[in-house]
Amino acid sequence: MRPQDGYISLIINPKSGASSNKLTVKKFIDYLHQKGFETKVNNTESLAHAQSLAAEAAVKYDCAMVMAAGGDGTIREVAHGLEGSDKPLMLLPCGTENLLACELGCRGTVKNLIEVFEAQIHRPFDLCKSDGRFFTSVGGVGIDGDVVKLVDKHRNGNITHRSYFSPIWNTFWNYDFPKVTIEVDDKIVFSDRGIAIFGNISRYSLGIPVLYLADVSDGLLDLCIYKCTNKIDLVRLTFMTILKSHRRSKNVIYKQGKKIKIYSDSVLNTELDGDPGPPLPLEVTIIPQAVKILVPPNAKPIGMRTRMFKIFG
Repeated sequence: MRPQDGYISLIINPKSGASSNKLTVKKFIDYLHQKGFETKVNNTESLAHAQSLAAEAAVKYDCAMVMAAGGDGTIREVAHGLEGSDKPLMLLPCGTENLLACELGCRGTVKNLIEVFEAQIHRPFDLCKSDGRFFTSVGGVGIDGDVVKLVDKHRNGNITHRSYFSPIWNTFWNYDFPKVTIEVDDKIVFSDRGIAIFGNISRYSLGIPVLYLADVSDGLLDLCIYKCTNKIDLVRLTFMTILKSHRRSKNVIYKQGKKIKIYSDSVLNTELDGDPGPPLPLEVTIIPQAVKILVPPNAKPIGMRTRMFKIFG
């Protein structure tokens, strides 16, 4: 990309991330200015505002690229606004998990951001959709939804990994593993007590490889079902997933398809990209190659060890 190709629309969530992330974004913007690129900075007022700003940039003839600085929620809404546009999207990860950025190998350092920008490698990216809501990465039903609901209920400003400790602990001891029925492409694949994780990226929180076959450009949704009837089952299957051995377990069902439907006689919470999701019945579909995203050269997902070291190191 050259400065004469047009301006860069920078959509920034000013409330997202630590001060170190904000400093990284500032240094990268300084780099762009030094290289002669014009930037138009827009601070978001809400997630809906982020989507609106991206939609406006998508139709501006003199806008050459959109950059999103924020967490997974901000990036999700910007991607939603760009759906179907030829404007490439670059991620400036500033959130707690940065699931999508980590999946695409974006480490978020100034050096890495410059490398991504200069390489100009555009990768087509599928978007997931559920009940009119878009999401980019991962969703869950049941225990995941309960945890996210508790985090959201007590949220006051930025969240960190510590924000999840108490909700995970409370949900683990109180969860009763209700029965859930799941369809993939209109065929029932499971109807029993269990937990479902679905989405478009291979690695979940902390880099755990739940959806190990997921490809962000293949036009398919990935679904991992854990046959859990009690807490012991849950702990055992969690450790198997961390060790990447869940794929061989008879208590794990893995499916791919273009549509997933989940319903239950019980009231179950859901989550999409770490935010509370819609109530059941839940229908999830895929929009193939909806957005173009810039990725690093030889991009691959950032693994568990690297992510854990960044968090606790």
